[in-house]
Amino acid sequence: MDLRQLEYFVAVAEEANFTKAAERVHITQSGVSAQIRQFEKELGAELFDRSSRMVRLTAAGAAALPHARQALAAAEAVRQAIDDVTGLVRGKLRLGMVTGCTVTPLFAALASFHRAFPRIEVALSEANSDVLIEDVRAGHVDIALVGAAGGLPGDLASHIVVSEGLVALAPEGHAVAAKEEVTLRRLCAYPLICLPPGTGIRSVLDQACAAEGIRANVALQATAPGAVADLAARGLGVAVLSASMAADHPELTAVPIEGVDVPALLALVWRKEESTVLRALLPHCGRAFAL
Repeated sequence: MDLRQLEYFVAVAEEANFTKAAERVHITQSGVSAQIRQFEKELGAELFDRSSRMVRLTAAGAAALPHARQALAAAEAVRQAIDDVTGLVRGKLRLGMVTGCTVTPLFAALASFHRAFPRIEVALSEANSDVLIEDVRAGHVDIALVGAAGGLPGDLASHIVVSEGLVALAPEGHAVAAKEEVTLRRLCAYPLICLPPGTGIRSVLDQACAAEGIRANVALQATAPGAVADLAARGLGVAVLSASMAADHPELTAVPIEGVDVPALLALVWRKEESTVLRALLPHCGRAFAL
């Protein structure tokens, strides 16, 4: 019996399919099947019922599964303990980033981290902030850069990178562009161009509208702030973005929105139980973002 056999056994049990299990552990199906057969021979009992299309655990397999998981977890704990003592960090860093957001300090932190730990694989994914927060909670993502409205989840560790108000962006000649400030009610009378639900900026807008009993006239949505601004520049509506995003679009006039008191936040979030890889990354984020 070895850890590889335990890993294959758990994979087949969880996937209920030899083909999917083989894809998960990155070997051929015949290789997984051979290892499972050898494992069953060593144990003197069949672990799986192969009589139907879906592979099912036998009574012996069901009894063995929790112990196999514990053994694999213990082996990983041994590796992490050694890493902590020796300073040798390896593995995979899974980073999430809100769609369409370009934050150069985050990229600088990643570059510095990669130079220090070239053996660590870095995986970057984009999604809406609400999805990323759930991915962090579930352990699918180690750390994420997310947008939020006014506050951050209390069950996660976090650091606020940006906290600012919303602005309306309109092209020259538009009625909104001539104002020093526009009320939320007046703004919502125009077709709006916004980021999609699930983003921090959109959450701030939606919460403010709900508080005043206003229905926003959202004509167009785009996942990238640049696309939102470009659509507004072409006369298709008034864009709603954060103040720092507006600074990237001098072709539009940025007008503060009266009555939106909740700030739009951009923040790093991660689980309070830090992994070895995450502990290695955080000092680099600290230098980039002044944590």
